[in-house]
Amino acid sequence: MVRTYCKKGSDHQNHQAITKVIYGTTPEKNGFNQFPDTPRYATGYTTLFNTLGFVPETHMLKAYNERVKVTYEFMVSAINYAEKNHTKIKSVRANAAATYKAGDSYPIDWAIDSSKVSYIDFKGFEAGYKPSDVSGKNRLYYDRSKPFTKKIPFYGKYKATQFVTVPKAYIVPQSQWPILDILLLNKMEYSQLKKDTIIEVETYKIAQYETSKSPYEGHYGHYNTKVNRQTEKIQFFAGDYVFSTEQKGMKYLLETLEPEAVDSYFNWNFFDAILQQKEYFSSYVFEDLAKEFLDKNPKIKAELEQKKQNDKAFAENGAAQLDWVYRQSPYYEKAHLQYPVFRIN
Repeated sequence: MVRTYCKKGSDHQNHQAITKVIYGTTPEKNGFNQFPDTPRYATGYTTLFNTLGFVPETHMLKAYNERVKVTYEFMVSAINYAEKNHTKIKSVRANAAATYKAGDSYPIDWAIDSSKVSYIDFKGFEAGYKPSDVSGKNRLYYDRSKPFTKKIPFYGKYKATQFVTVPKAYIVPQSQWPILDILLLNKMEYSQLKKDTIIEVETYKIAQYETSKSPYEGHYGHYNTKVNRQTEKIQFFAGDYVFSTEQKGMKYLLETLEPEAVDSYFNWNFFDAILQQKEYFSSYVFEDLAKEFLDKNPKIKAELEQKKQNDKAFAENGAAQLDWVYRQSPYYEKAHLQYPVFRIN
């Protein structure tokens, strides 16, 4: 199987891309892409702690004894390599641990760098098409009487496409126990506020996200998440958790607590409650409140008038205008789309 990466989020869509490669084209025509081991995968997870990780994948169609043998041989090779190169491995790991600190830019999304390509010797069989015994349509097959070795392109380099500034620390309210349980399970170091405190923090409001249409590992994951940032003074309480980024698990904190990161807790549905608007207004009551609010806020009133001039449909829709005013007013539900993890910069 060719491992490919589909930029649109879910592994169901990744599977569709893989199916297209297997049945629609052949490897020697398009080459291979390096698979990006994001944190959801074992090898992606280990790198968050600057640790080497491997997932040997033996082909399901091979005989069982052959699969056991090659797995054993791989383990022996890996152990021997580590023994011979332990000094270099320790040095590289120490350097990796010191790569990022508070205030630095940290990459949270990647794309194949098509400008960097190498070529590998690919041993295969010539491909052809013949009528399918199932559908009668042309199907791909490989002619084992016609082996070949060809140089094919291999795209093994990724480039960072999105960054976030590393904060000094994250504050997680104690009410967010579902993610706190996992953070502590992964041995993240923390302190707790000793008293109620007002702290200036950077806050996130979820501005955009998409959700996969089919489940993966029991989740309808989000992707293409975007946030709006704002600096505010927030009331926190005794017992709330503070996770400094000056720790071995810094990368784990960034990859899970930054909502725009590919495998963030947000994208894995841990904060779906904030996506539901639970409060609204009764028009006959809010009409008077809206007028009073606009009279006291001439700038917002001017913005409303400008929006009506620029948008004819909006100008003719009284309910839409009232909703717009509500969203600008202090009566709007504060928790809606408000990401409940906070950054100390």
